[in-house]
Amino acid sequence: MVIEKVNLAEKLSLFSEHWSPKLVGEVNDSAVKLVKLKGEFVWHHHETEDELFLILKGRLLMKLRDQDLWLDEGEFVIIPHGVEHMPVAPEEVHLLLFEPKTTLNTGNVQNERTVADVKRI
Repeated sequence: MVIEKVNLAEKLSLFSEHWSPKLVGEVNDSAVKLVKLKGEFVWHHHETEDELFLILKGRLLMKLRDQDLWLDEGEFVIIPHGVEHMPVAPEEVHLLLFEPKTTLNTGNVQNERTVADVKRI
């Protein structure tokens, strides 16, 4: 078995589109994804999956129905399953997602931003 390291900056340089997560690793039944965000996403929730958002570059506003959380580089938040949320990135944000492999980026909402087949880079 060959074990390889992952360089996050190198992986992030391989794509430019926003709101389209890329698979960079797997841990048991969870996926490690990188994504670039800019603008406002959609309100959504995940029925059974918790999500971890780790900010690598930029500043992210995580809107929740009862509060707003600003996340800076090096900070993360865990959004428990069932909690409605909407990420907002006034400027481009690079982040790492850690979530179950079954997690659909738009959760309970299906629209043009839904990525059903996450590509490995």
